Amino acid sequence: METTTPARATDPSGAPAPPRLGHSPALSSGAGRATARIAAFAVCQAAMIAGLGLLITGPARNLWPLTAEDALNDAFERVRNDALTTASAIASGAGDTHTIVGITVLCCLALLVVPPLPRWRAAIFLALAVWLQSLVFLLITEAVDRTRPDVERLDASPPTSSYTSGHTGAATALYAGLAVLVLSRVRGRWGKVVGVLLLLIPLLVGLARLYRGMHHPSDVVAGLLNGALSLFVVGRAVLADDAWAARPPADAVDIAVAAAESRPGPSRERAVVIVNPTVTDTATRDRLRLVLAQRGHADVTFVETTERDTGGGQAAEAVRGGAGLVVACGGDGTIRAVADALAGTGVTLAVVPCGTGNLLARNLGLPLDPADALAAALTGEPRALDLGTISGDGIARTHFTAMSGAGLDAAVMGSTSDRAKSALGWPAYVLSGLGQLRGPRMRLAVTLDGAPALHRTARMVLIANVGTVQGGTALVPGARPDDGLLDLALFDPRGAGGWLRVVGVLLRGSRPSANRPTHGGPVEFFTFRRAELTFTRPQPREVDGDPVSAGRRITAEVRPGALTVLLPAGRGARGTSRETKKTTAPLPAQEK
Repeated sequence: METTTPARATDPSGAPAPPRLGHSPALSSGAGRATARIAAFAVCQAAMIAGLGLLITGPARNLWPLTAEDALNDAFERVRNDALTTASAIASGAGDTHTIVGITVLCCLALLVVPPLPRWRAAIFLALAVWLQSLVFLLITEAVDRTRPDVERLDASPPTSSYTSGHTGAATALYAGLAVLVLSRVRGRWGKVVGVLLLLIPLLVGLARLYRGMHHPSDVVAGLLNGALSLFVVGRAVLADDAWAARPPADAVDIAVAAAESRPGPSRERAVVIVNPTVTDTATRDRLRLVLAQRGHADVTFVETTERDTGGGQAAEAVRGGAGLVVACGGDGTIRAVADALAGTGVTLAVVPCGTGNLLARNLGLPLDPADALAAALTGEPRALDLGTISGDGIARTHFTAMSGAGLDAAVMGSTSDRAKSALGWPAYVLSGLGQLRGPRMRLAVTLDGAPALHRTARMVLIANVGTVQGGTALVPGARPDDGLLDLALFDPRGAGGWLRVVGVLLRGSRPSANRPTHGGPVEFFTFRRAELTFTRPQPREVDGDPVSAGRRITAEVRPGALTVLLPAGRGARGTSRETKKTTAPLPAQEK
């Protein structure tokens, strides 16, 4: 256990030193560390792509599919016509140097000057990604000498090597980078539509470069790879939650406490910060300690979770010790364990996302930077949120805050390694899920609020207290953590067409009227207060992203208003006004 007992800063004479004015240490920049990280990975990126180019132009040049590239270039030459040539010129122009530079400058300026706030990280991310791609491209063209295809070229040949496609790489860095920003910040259907259209532009640019005879297919693929790696390298260094978490000065907490004590106002209650040490480094803890001190919390205790006690025991001890505020710093599993212990106690919880998914924080509209999330919560007000309870064979009754389920999602959670989550973040779940899409369909019976059982097949079952997942996707539209209900989603797509229909439902962001689904559709939604699910065979299961033992039964029930959470003033759960309440509609006659 680590206890903070800050003392007043003093000058050499022993008198209390006045708080120093200037930039808040909580906003200290970690730009040096981010720069070093980008440089190290950029060297690896350039070496890998250059090595691939030397392989293509050397030992592998007589191997398939490289031997088929000339035939593909010839095929593009044979299908040329005026309409396609004009269209290819437009598409190729989207990756031209002047176009890329101009759009990058305009977008970065917009990110900095358009209200409500300057988005420095987003602007730096976009500019650095485009610049890094260009730098790596120039290095590769010096290392790999490859002639352009032996066809009529519709553009003047630049002096650089055919490998890689600079147009394609630059377009990937710019337009895919814009797609990342749009998909992470713009909610709703239009954000997804714009994001998908932006992602299509690099592919069209690459296709145009092939049509115009400027590159071999492998040059275009390498260009796409160069742009994508540039985004990944810069994104991990700049956009990651802890990218700029530099440690504040050693006396920053003393200064903040002294300043807080000099201001009139009631003293703050005792606070306990429960941190998951595997996802919360020392710099982040120092920033959290400083944020608390700046808001008058002088009596703060930091406690670490352990492998055997993931937060519940620490939270229960904090309640017994008279804590008025518990701060949970970790992923969804840590937040769930703390919430389980605080349920019904009235002790206030502040959610600080430090994990991979952070579903509850996303749905509550909290910033994903730990210090920003804590600062936003401490300036807010307490809100009563629902919790779900879940139990079953092999699952002791416990609470969950976000989502639980069985089938595909539980299999994905169980197959995603901690190393992949640490390296890739939440996209690791996506990669793992691709290998689970053809998993077996399960049969189950569903009993909602005592009504007759419904018999269904499904690939995935979700019990949701919140509805939105990473990327802003409303996986369970309508689920809210303050409406006194839980939501059930049954996903049963059949073939590629079924998955496309599922995507269509999610993109619309809406659902049928409560408990009036179309039997046999790829997705069905229900609302309930108590649900009993029985599977014909044991199924993988998860609770708030943590895999639990496989089993055949799940019982879920809502506990309305069981958890008190600090939220920024005027902000509730995503898409929910405080006055909005949903009701459970009766089942259709044929289902009763």
